Amino acid sequence: MTDSVADLAEMITQKLLANPKVPRDINGNSRIVEDLAFDSLAVMNFVMEIEDTLDVSVPLDKLADIRTINDLAACLHDIKAQ
Repeated sequence: MTDSVADLAEMITQKLLANPKVPRDINGNSRIVEDLAFDSLAVMNFVMEIEDTLDVSVPLDKLADIRTINDLAACLHDIKAQ
């Protein structure tokens, strides 16, 4: 797997689409809380799943700034680049 932001966003989208409760028409600009109806616990659980997949850790202060799938992908890209 490559580590581009677009590839990370695609991976995140595919993981989200594995959940039957997630709307089928999501894209990188989909807002995780508003558009996917994730509450804070669901967001934390999903981020932990992504962290396990990529073997990274998203700091809590960065998590507060993540609104969209693309935001999460960019954050993960930055973390992996460090």
